[in-house]
Amino acid sequence: MVGTLERAQMLEAEPEEVGLSSTKLNNVTRLVHGYINDGKIPGAISMIARRGKVVHFETYGKMDEEAGKPMTADTIFRIYSMTKPIASLGLMLLYEEGRFQLDDPAYKYIPEWKNQKVFIGGTADNPDLRAPERPISVRDLLMHTSGLAGGLGAPESSPTSELFRRAGVRGFGQEGNHTLRDMVERIANVPLQFDPGTKWNYGISTDVVGYLSEVLSGRPFDVYLKERIFDPLGMSDTGFSVPEASLDRFAACYRRGGENDPPYVLQDSPTTSPYAKPRTYFSGAGGLVSTAADYMRFCKMLANGGELDGVRIAGKRTIEFMAMNHLPGGCDLAAMGQTRFTETSMEGIGFGLGFAVLLDPAKAQIIGTPGEYYWGGAASTAFFINPKEDLIMIFLTQLLPSGSYPFRRELRATIYSSIID
Repeated sequence: MVGTLERAQMLEAEPEEVGLSSTKLNNVTRLVHGYINDGKIPGAISMIARRGKVVHFETYGKMDEEAGKPMTADTIFRIYSMTKPIASLGLMLLYEEGRFQLDDPAYKYIPEWKNQKVFIGGTADNPDLRAPERPISVRDLLMHTSGLAGGLGAPESSPTSELFRRAGVRGFGQEGNHTLRDMVERIANVPLQFDPGTKWNYGISTDVVGYLSEVLSGRPFDVYLKERIFDPLGMSDTGFSVPEASLDRFAACYRRGGENDPPYVLQDSPTTSPYAKPRTYFSGAGGLVSTAADYMRFCKMLANGGELDGVRIAGKRTIEFMAMNHLPGGCDLAAMGQTRFTETSMEGIGFGLGFAVLLDPAKAQIIGTPGEYYWGGAASTAFFINPKEDLIMIFLTQLLPSGSYPFRRELRATIYSSIID
């Protein structure tokens, strides 16, 4: 676990000072330790804050098992889809400036998209297409109702997925000199999976959110986020690549082993990772790296209504608006999702502008209160913010895929049971 001095520097209050039980919070430590001791993950960090104060911070195991390096408080992680809330807020800062409206058609800013079609049958070689009932809106991109292919909602064998692959978009951001502009041009003629606004399909939409931020701000997306969010909040270790001077703090990434493999095997080494060199494709869907301390500052700002330590990033009403359920008719993901996946439950869960939103804990079968908003990343990272309880949780590890173990549900059970007021 984290050293005594290192841990003391991260903590800001005792649990009882903010209505949490120290004894009950020990279950968080025991839970994560169990995964380490059983050899299921190499290392992790857990961090909990309430009423603006960090009351729990622990490191576990190793950041890089091959190098024998222990997890440290400032370890840098691939946060993958925990990039999406940051990218979404970035675009909404431009909404605050009146630069666009949520019901604007996307083609207003991406003219190549004006004549998009919807796939209604046939094959990839001979598709049957028609005009959509309405064009993709900016809000569709923020809430994954765009119909864009390349997400998790269509089978790999579907014609739209095949056409998406043929467009050369799969794997963008991993290698080469691709840009967000290249992406929107290449998918301009790929048919949509469904009419915009009629279904929920998680995927590449947030990369387009990043591109819209570039168009509307006039700055590259990485520069824009740095100027508007990272630098003002002091998120010095958050970005689309890891500087050479910080590579010694960059965690290795693992994937769950197969039937004849160890429990986990190396997926991405810190020194050979694409993140170890400058990148040109700034993926809003999953391109950022960050630390526990940096992401906690982002979460604290959200929980505090858009402001932290006297620095105002966004308006309070903007944050509240983003964290509302925007699915049509107040429905949940089960009613709109094309398929299940492991970032969230579907029943009793809504979706806002960049976050999942807990609507009904009983339906979702997870402890919590309505209005909690959250998300996770492909390497099993996770966070949640509960406005009613003024509670934040961050969990960072590096194991693909995110559904390997039920970390998120188990952490909720241990954390919520520690509330004593």
